[in-house]
Order: sequence, then C-alpha cells, then structure tokens
Amino acid sequence: MSKGNARQLILGAMMFFPAGEHISSWRHPVSEAERLLDFDYYRNIVETAERGKFDMFFYADELYVWDRFESSVAQANSIRPEPFTLLSALSVVTKDIALAATVSTTYNEPYHIARKLATLDYISKGRAAWNIVTSQTDEEARNFGKDRHLQHELRYERAKEFVDVTRGLWDSWEENALLFNKQTGQFADRSKLHSLDYKGQFFNVHGPLNITRPPQGHPVLVQAGASEAGKEVAAATAELVFAPGGSLEEAQRLYRDLKGRLGKYGRSEHELKVLPYLIPVIGRTADEVAERVAIVEDLTPESLGLDLLSHYLGRDVSGYPLDQPLPFIPEIDGFNQSHTNLLKIREWIQEENLTLHQLYKRAANQRVFGGTPEQIADYIEEWFTKKAADGFNVAFPHLPGALHDFVELVVPELQRRGLFKTEYTPGNFRDKLGLAKPANRFAAARDKESIRI
Repeated sequence: MSKGNARQLILGAMMFFPAGEHISSWRHPVSEAERLLDFDYYRNIVETAERGKFDMFFYADELYVWDRFESSVAQANSIRPEPFTLLSALSVVTKDIALAATVSTTYNEPYHIARKLATLDYISKGRAAWNIVTSQTDEEARNFGKDRHLQHELRYERAKEFVDVTRGLWDSWEENALLFNKQTGQFADRSKLHSLDYKGQFFNVHGPLNITRPPQGHPVLVQAGASEAGKEVAAATAELVFAPGGSLEEAQRLYRDLKGRLGKYGRSEHELKVLPYLIPVIGRTADEVAERVAIVEDLTPESLGLDLLSHYLGRDVSGYPLDQPLPFIPEIDGFNQSHTNLLKIREWIQEENLTLHQLYKRAANQRVFGGTPEQIADYIEEWFTKKAADGFNVAFPHLPGALHDFVELVVPELQRRGLFKTEYTPGNFRDKLGLAKPANRFAAARDKESIRI
C-alpha cells in the first residue's frame, strides 16, 4: 500500500442516533443507551474522536418523534438532545475538532440560524459547520403548523434561498467594524454595518444580524443527498457533501457529477469535498469480524425492519409474504420523502429480486462494512486514491465502543500509509480543510465600486 500521499483524508465522526448509526444500535450488547441525555457520554465520544484526529464531529438531528408505527416508538430510539446546546457545551472541552449540526431549512428561519451558528463559531473559535437539510417527513410538518411536508423540489428551492439569506446576514458587519473607543464613545463604525434587505420567493429579511461576522467568515456548509435537486444545492452552496455509499463505481460517478457541476457556479473542484458514509464493523480476525457483523445484522426485530422499509417506501409492506419479492416497484414521481433511499431500494428490487425478508434486512443494514483494520484501511484507501471520495463520514454501529475501535485500530493504519494526519494543523476549520475565507459581499461590492470610480 502507498505511503507519503500528499493528499490527506478528511474524516468525520458521525452520530445519527445517539447510540450509533444503526436504527437498533441502542440494543447492542455494549451500547450505553441509558446515557443518551448524559453530557459526559457525549464528551467521551467527541474527546475520543479528537484523540483520533478526526476533522469533524457531526451530530445529525430530526425534529420529531417517529411515531408512524407501533414499533417505531416501542423498538426504536427517538430521543436526542438539541444540537446547538450540545455542541456549544462540547466546544469548551475540545480544541481542534470541528462541530457540525444538522439544521433544517424547512422548519427554521434564516435569522435564527445565522445567529446560532455565528455564536457557535465564536464559542468554538472557528469550528462550526452546518449540515443543510430540508427535512423529509410529514411528522416534522405537523410539529410546525403544517399538515403535509413541503414538496421535494419546492423545499430545495427554499433551501437555496435560505442559505443565501443566512450568508448575507453573516456579512452584516465588516471586519474591524467594532471600535470600542471609550474616549470618544464610539462603539462601532456605522459605515461598516449593512442591512441585507432581502426580498425573495420565501423570505423577506431586513437585517442586519446582531452578532459580528463569524471567525470563519461563514461556518463551513455541509449538504447531504444525491437527488438532482440535492446535487444542485450542493454545487451551489456546499463545501462538504455527505454522499451515500454503494459500489466504488457508483461513488466515482457521483464524485465526478458533483465536481462537474461547480463550474457553472464559478467554483473550482477543491472548494467541494465529498465524504461518503461508512459504517465499519471492525474485528481483529476474520472470525471476530463475522461474529460482530452478525450481532449488528440481528439487532433489528422483524416488525421494526418491516416498518422501517415501509417508511422508506411510503407504503405499508407488512402484509406481504416474507419469502417472496414485493409485487410492485415503488415510483419516484410524487414521492415526497428521501429520493436517494427510494432509488436505492428500487435498484435492489429490480436488479437482485430480493425477497421481502432480504429487502428489509438490507434496508436496516445497508451501509455496514465488516473487516479487519487492514481491510477497512484498504477500502478507504481505494476509494480515496481512485477519486470516489475526499474522505469519509464515518458512522458507528454502536457507541462509544465502535468509535474507540476505529481510533485504536484503523487510524494508526491510515497514518502508517501516509493517508491521514498524525497532528492537527493550526487554524480554524476552514484553514484545516484548505478552504478560503469567503469575502464579505458588502465590502467586496464597495471595493469594486471604488476601483470603477
């Protein structure tokens, strides 16, 4: 395997469910599910990720209890802390690792989010990141005065406008706008404060923001989703993309697709980093790998597995025979949840003719990859060197144990191969990623005007 590769992996440590990525991670024999509202539980996890030199801790979030089915309450975890409170607390017990939160553009307002993310960026000294999502379900809509979730294409249009407003608000104050001159009584330079006066299809926002420009200029923007609408949002706005897994060839196509869209937005390839999901199940030997994978794959009860598949399909499948394929092909047209998940399930149905039992098992365990530390490192290296990934968003089948395994066993192997750093570089999250600080739009416009004059 190669050594001394000048290009370095980016690694994110992901937490979807607080007990792990797997929907039944709370049932794992070594999970600590009873500590899901204990700050020290999260502190241990993020400090372990920082010890492993992870670039980012990514905390996913949802704004509802998944109560669509009996099993989704009785057998799955819907408890999770609020992200800004949690990440702000974690920022004071860490130093280098970035802190990313999922924030929905459908059920928030830009002014709120601009202010919260700017504050997190200050508290963490430039380590804030925002995973931009549009939400997926009617359950969320009903918590915010709606009967149905906003239609797929429309919510992505709203998302692009939301991000534009938020970035404009971050530019409200120019650098060095605050003077703090006690002798003259001048707190700020009025000429360096700007109202946004944004009027669009979804938002009318006057501004300015009542917090100065964040240390990074703009916190790093993250986007997930591989639908056409999602890829366009990513190309227009994102700096990190959380990509789905799949085969190497599928990942390479998505990587080329995303990078190829950047030119029309005046962006270059290095301004967007692609991080596929990876859920490693690590064992020191082949037998231990097989044993640990089997534990994970058997965690989800049949009722929950069928209901999870029904959720992904938007259609109840629990009444169909388990030993036969589904008698229908789900349609994308008019589907208003995750298109990426539905397309993958359609592919399994059409190309592999899986029985319903095989299909729900695949849906519950779709991104699990078992291997020894060397095999996990081989997989990461191949995707990295063959331009399928700039790094990985690593999720864990259970926490905190699977993260400890990765840090103790896989990270040293990646470092030995010269693929991953042994120490953090100085600076904020943008500096560490090699991303430029965005220009302040108001200062840039004034400077452009003065040159023209």
